[in-house]
Amino acid sequence: MEITARQEFEATALPQLDALYGAALRLTRNAAEAEDLVQDAYVRAYRFWHTFKSGTSVRAWLFTILRNTFINRYHRANRNRAATHDLEAQLPAIGVEAAVGHPTTSMPNPELALGARITRERIMTALESVPEDYRMAVILADLEGLAYKEIAEIMDCPIGTVMSRIFRGRKLLHKLLHDHAVELGFANPGDRNHRDEHTRGNTVHIEDYRMRGQA
Repeated sequence: MEITARQEFEATALPQLDALYGAALRLTRNAAEAEDLVQDAYVRAYRFWHTFKSGTSVRAWLFTILRNTFINRYHRANRNRAATHDLEAQLPAIGVEAAVGHPTTSMPNPELALGARITRERIMTALESVPEDYRMAVILADLEGLAYKEIAEIMDCPIGTVMSRIFRGRKLLHKLLHDHAVELGFANPGDRNHRDEHTRGNTVHIEDYRMRGQA
């Protein structure tokens, strides 16, 4: 790669490193594997940088490579990881905030840190139990903040399919996280059986849920 192209790659692609690592960590639930996944994704991105179209979303382009790399390396293996082991390995090394892709500059209150850890554990466990297409759509929409169009490009499917996957993924997460959401005051005990399924209603939005768990 020419020096100019390498400089463009470093200036354009490297700032997305934290976002890709956050997504990789949610997918793999293992800090070391997340690092390997991101490294492999960036190697592929560097190799095929000449195919990136200037003016388009580099973030969406990189997430596409990350998703495909994850599918090729990890999805086939279909590994089952113990949630407790993974969390104990991840959190001491990368910190509470870094585990969801947001660095912190101060030490949290112990009680708040414990509450955040419990919430994060339940979110990550719930995410792992959601079918991958739904999980990926929810991660990209609710945690990475990507637009439907960008997600459609990453997942190589129509926008309508993206919206359906996000809706169904949120619905599954609502069921899985409902009891803890009640504890946080985010939902009412009767919401599980009385929610209007044609609107967001009382569905637990994962980003709001995560932030509430840190409050």
